Amino acid sequence: MRIADMPDSSKPRERFLKLGPEALSDAELFAIILRTGVGITNDENGNKVPGENVVDMSNRLIAEYGLDKLFECSLKELQQIKGIGPSKSMQLLAMAELGKRHAQSKNPITKITNAEDVYNYFKDKLRDEMQECFYVLLLNNQNIIVKEELITKGVLDSAIVHPREIFRPAIKNSAKKIILVHNHPSGNPNPSDEDLEITEKIINLGKEIDIKVLDHVIVGEAVQEEGMGDMVRDSGSETEERKGWWSWVEDK
Repeated sequence: MRIADMPDSSKPRERFLKLGPEALSDAELFAIILRTGVGITNDENGNKVPGENVVDMSNRLIAEYGLDKLFECSLKELQQIKGIGPSKSMQLLAMAELGKRHAQSKNPITKITNAEDVYNYFKDKLRDEMQECFYVLLLNNQNIIVKEELITKGVLDSAIVHPREIFRPAIKNSAKKIILVHNHPSGNPNPSDEDLEITEKIINLGKEIDIKVLDHVIVGEAVQEEGMGDMVRDSGSETEERKGWWSWVEDK
């Protein structure tokens, strides 16, 4: 059934206007953003395939992928889903990014005092990332955040993470200190040999140009562990949260 043929009480936009967004289902909210469904198409044999209104399409997407998995898809992966072309793919990813930015805007952290502050600052931004993202956090002399800069996205490699690209935003913004930050999509924050090599190289170069590299923090996941012996902090409880980050400074 076309949206136009549905009663007003079932149309997402009319329900939104009358009841507000909190009354709408996930699929209805999706439908308002995506706006259009799938028209009549032909299959590989030339037979006509019925169309799908935007609410039905939204229900299918959520049932097949779930909100989390859908927002984790890349632009290319989204376009491979039936009914999702370039425009809808960008709409979905824009919605996911706005959600991340909204969560971060409520983050009260403006001054960095330790690695946990860095983790808390970046965890929502990097939580659903399926690729490694390498950031530089720029600070002034009082460790107040000046700016964050995404340097590269993809497999972390010393050939890709060039020191010039790391220190350029620091020089441009007159930052006195920087903190290197990247995520491990696996959730395990332990550093690789490549991570250690890159960190040491950048710290040494920072000394040469008088920009202090305070730390390199790898963001993973904080998880609840049970029966892990020494891995669990000894607090007298059977279940304890393990920190979701690795810090160059803490490891020294």
